[in-house]
Amino acid sequence: MTAKVGLVVVSHSARLAEGVVEVAAQMAPDVALHTAGGTDDGRVGTSFDKVETAVAGLLREVEQVVLLTDLGSATMTAESVLDMLDDDVAGRVVLADGPLVEGTVAGAVAAQSGADAAAVARAVAEAAGSFAGAAREPAPGGATAGPGSAPATAGPGPTPARQPAAGLGAGDAEALTATLTLRNKVGLHARPAALLARLVAGFDAEVTVNDVEAASVLALMGLGLGQGDEMRVRARGAQAADALDAVTTAVADGFGEE
Repeated sequence: MTAKVGLVVVSHSARLAEGVVEVAAQMAPDVALHTAGGTDDGRVGTSFDKVETAVAGLLREVEQVVLLTDLGSATMTAESVLDMLDDDVAGRVVLADGPLVEGTVAGAVAAQSGADAAAVARAVAEAAGSFAGAAREPAPGGATAGPGSAPATAGPGPTPARQPAAGLGAGDAEALTATLTLRNKVGLHARPAALLARLVAGFDAEVTVNDVEAASVLALMGLGLGQGDEMRVRARGAQAADALDAVTTAVADGFGEE
């Protein structure tokens, strides 16, 4: 089912906009993603008519629309389109401020999880910090795990026991933790990270993986975890146990890649 928020990617390059949408669509298959790239005659630049058409088209498909732009003049074009919207639809369209690629991915995953336009725009704004700020975890043998790290061999391993989280304050008494080992060959790359982020967003619980927010696909990708690396999962809230069980099952199943 199509999410209630759709995204318009506004870029000076039609091919750039199409590429960004292609990547985001892999992680948010139910989100309507439209492009408005290049000028009307195919040159590098932006087009008021293309942006307006993309927004109008999406408004016929979804409840709300979020626009993302690559450079200043694209932002000005998008702002001009917003200024010309009729009053009855103006409140349904939001211009987000954030990095184009990371922001589109983060915003699309948020929309896939049912977020409204304001929450999607926040995900876009936080995207760069989420990715850059994710901690790099030590890989087996003392090396730092990250993209391109050599994967370790992972066996099936036992299902981890659910445990109360250590070092919690009084308000964290219901937090649960588990340590899981990634089994799929490529670890927490884009698609598994998106699946995990969407999964935890469906529970009334706060979930972290290696101390980063599990609902943030970019934070998960930024951990650089590969096959054989450990995920320290912590869940707290009304559905903490259910969320932890769901994450454990997803990891054990190799995120459907085995």
